[in-house]
Amino acid sequence: MGTPVIDVNRYSGSFPGENIGMSIGNRLKLARKAAKMSQVELAKRSGLNQSTISDLEVGKSQGSTSLATLAAILGVNALWLETGKGPMLLTEAPPGLAGLPPGSFMRVEAVDDDDPRLTLIPKVKLRLSAGISGFEVEPERFDGSTVTVPTDWLVRKGYVRDNLIGIHVSGESMEPTLYDGDLVVVNIADKHGVDGGIYAFNYEGEAVVKRLTRDAGRWWLTSDNPDQRKYHRKVCEGDACIIVGRVVRRESDRF
Repeated sequence: MGTPVIDVNRYSGSFPGENIGMSIGNRLKLARKAAKMSQVELAKRSGLNQSTISDLEVGKSQGSTSLATLAAILGVNALWLETGKGPMLLTEAPPGLAGLPPGSFMRVEAVDDDDPRLTLIPKVKLRLSAGISGFEVEPERFDGSTVTVPTDWLVRKGYVRDNLIGIHVSGESMEPTLYDGDLVVVNIADKHGVDGGIYAFNYEGEAVVKRLTRDAGRWWLTSDNPDQRKYHRKVCEGDACIIVGRVVRRESDRF
């Protein structure tokens, strides 16, 4: 794909491409158009719903925890995308354009799925059986079968790609930490329970995401929802409660 150079008017500030006055949605749409990428394609590459991209662009949603991922895919500065501050691009003006006034150009290169800066994690549904630690997975097809994470995050954390899966949170029990429909990345190599950690569990044959806590010499599955009468804790013992893996990352439509 070629690298388009287009004129952008009404930039302000001292940095090339800076525009604090534009909304997040306008900046996102500007970057996406310059990358010649549709909302559908951007949603597929980022692991988000197309409706999430659309809501951001039209202003129905004022932010997302996935802005850094979107910025990496579109090849723009994450700080610029989120706040409008700083240069739109992380690179300097190419030769021949350096004499143009600030904000009169931008250079955006679309990122391919095989770009080394990004790593694709399979987005799956868990198929579990009560009392069995092993599990099977099937691709989550309704909004794309992968979630994209920055490769440098993977390296910093020391995670192995083949040990990571993406699953959707179901229900309201973990609000306000996790919301229904949030996508979480689970490290299935980490099954060592730590007090206060959030894990995916095989609880009596059902896939659940809960916080693991230690109290009175026992392990408990607890919910972050303050309505503890509705979402009361449950003891985590034996084959009825098996750790699938630890939650290590969240992708959410909530800001």
